[in-house]
Amino acid sequence: MRPGDLALRYIAIEGVTGVGKRRLARLLGRRLNARLMLEEPEENPFLPLFYETPDQYGFQTQVFFMLSRYRQQQELHQMDLFEEAVVSNFIFEKDRIYANVTLNDTEFALYERLAETLSEKLPRPDLVIYLQTTVNHLMRGIRRHERGYERETTWDRA
Repeated sequence: MRPGDLALRYIAIEGVTGVGKRRLARLLGRRLNARLMLEEPEENPFLPLFYETPDQYGFQTQVFFMLSRYRQQQELHQMDLFEEAVVSNFIFEKDRIYANVTLNDTEFALYERLAETLSEKLPRPDLVIYLQTTVNHLMRGIRRHERGYERETTWDRA
């Protein structure tokens, strides 16, 4: 970005799995000469287990994602957002949506306490782009991923 451009220093892209968040983030990052901050699902050791038995591994999976996103967003405090733009393929608040669907009431209550504490001082995006598409396109996107545990996802879980 150049001086005089809109003050969009932190742009986040959101949407469901397989919609193309990472691809658009990379394209925007190159176009805007911005730093990329990408979700790291391959780093979550609980995610493949979650796809096998969601009731058993939902809490661990969600907490891992929340802490990973928190760590990444904390790094934004270390950089000068007035000098460098950032494009991300997630927002911190996304976890709450998934947690609300996948966790039982007791787990969600604990998750919420953690999320509230962590989110207090996180930077907020200047712009959030939410991607939508058809279920058929989503299923093609999920099957293109290199994450084998996602390839078996059915349309009702997409």
